[in-house]
Amino acid sequence: MNPLKSTGGFLIMGEEEKRELARLKRLASEVAAKIHDVVEETLWSDYKLLDPLSRELIEACEKYYAYKREHSL
Repeated sequence: MNPLKSTGGFLIMGEEEKRELARLKRLASEVAAKIHDVVEETLWSDYKLLDPLSRELIEACEKYYAYKREHSL
């Protein structure tokens, strides 16, 4: 099943694919927000959280882009 629907020569992403892409983007944004909070509010006490959060953010972004590639979005 192709997640893209053809409409007069244009391809439109299906609702399910839009929701999943938005969910993956939201997950990455939530991790980015945690990093921002550490940097802005608790850097000197929580700086050691930056390494695992950075790894989590990279993984979340990679999942987002992998989904886009797999579904030709």
